Amino acid sequence: MNGVGRKIVLALAAPVIAVVFSLALSSIVLLISGSDPLAAYWDMIANGGRLETIVDMLNRATPLYLSGLAAAIGFRMNLFNIGVEGQYILAAFAAAVVGANVILPGVFHVALIIIVAMLVGAIWSGLAGWLKVARGINEVISTIMLNFIAITGIIAWLAVEMRDGPLTPNSGTKFIPESGQLPDLNGWVEVFTREISGGRKLSAVLLLAIAAGILFHLFLNRTRLGFDLRASGYNPFAARAGGVPADRMVVLAMVYGGAMAGLVGMVDILSRHHRYDADFTPGLGFAGIAVALLGRNHAVGVAVGAMFFAFMDVSSPILQITGSATREIVTIMQGIILLSAVVAYESVSRYRLREEARAAAAALAEDRTVS
Repeated sequence: MNGVGRKIVLALAAPVIAVVFSLALSSIVLLISGSDPLAAYWDMIANGGRLETIVDMLNRATPLYLSGLAAAIGFRMNLFNIGVEGQYILAAFAAAVVGANVILPGVFHVALIIIVAMLVGAIWSGLAGWLKVARGINEVISTIMLNFIAITGIIAWLAVEMRDGPLTPNSGTKFIPESGQLPDLNGWVEVFTREISGGRKLSAVLLLAIAAGILFHLFLNRTRLGFDLRASGYNPFAARAGGVPADRMVVLAMVYGGAMAGLVGMVDILSRHHRYDADFTPGLGFAGIAVALLGRNHAVGVAVGAMFFAFMDVSSPILQITGSATREIVTIMQGIILLSAVVAYESVSRYRLREEARAAAAALAEDRTVS
């Protein structure tokens, strides 16, 4: 097999192994739980083809994708930013407060909300980066603590604001005026499909996520700063010897990741609830870590991972309705698939390194024989 063919085989080996292994293991789990794997898979696939389900998937995948990109920026720098959860929640809260208390023309109002969210996320994440380079505090520890501070601080604020009554889904900030709300994309979709039923609305934040993914790719792969960041993550000692300021790269990676994290809550703020309330969507930061790992920290891969997780999330109620499996099975399957992907990619990567080392050794031996 020539070099090109070998590269293609190795590139396809990891996802194929991951899919086969995860399907086999998930089927075993379904059988143990008393469910029919074929029936469960068929219900998921049949439901996934409906227009309304696709809209739900895209609305769910949008914040997952942004969260995955936020985590991926840190991973490319060899940083484990586990603080996306607190960063996007605090950013959404601040953006909702500012957005509800200003009146601006539509475009400027929405832009202000987005800028505030990105700034707050960047500052909160940058704090963890500064603690790492200035005080030597591991980013995992600092981001976990900052998560607690952000989330419990907001809960405390809500409790004080609503001290005259119980904390309910109606508790929260003031509503953002209409000028600060994004219209849905239903009209554009229905031109090419049919009317979207069930009151579902495709969030325009999807377009923001697509733009963020393009900028993510261009920044990391087409700019000098992105190259320095990747080089620092791949080999910090060589990068430092080449004149790359390692501490600056750490802080910048955390700041950029936090700015991206600030966009995660925009589906709720700009398109769904139009404020921060007790019904705000939690858990997207931690899910984004899984999405980034599944997507190998690449813009397109993270998009595939986000769509896959979104498909699993919107499929869980269908399994419950049809009786083919319980909702909890979907969570187990997500964990199995993530584990399978990580193991498969790592196994193929190690095999590739062994092959490259063997080829290098053979070439060196041949040169010695010739000389």
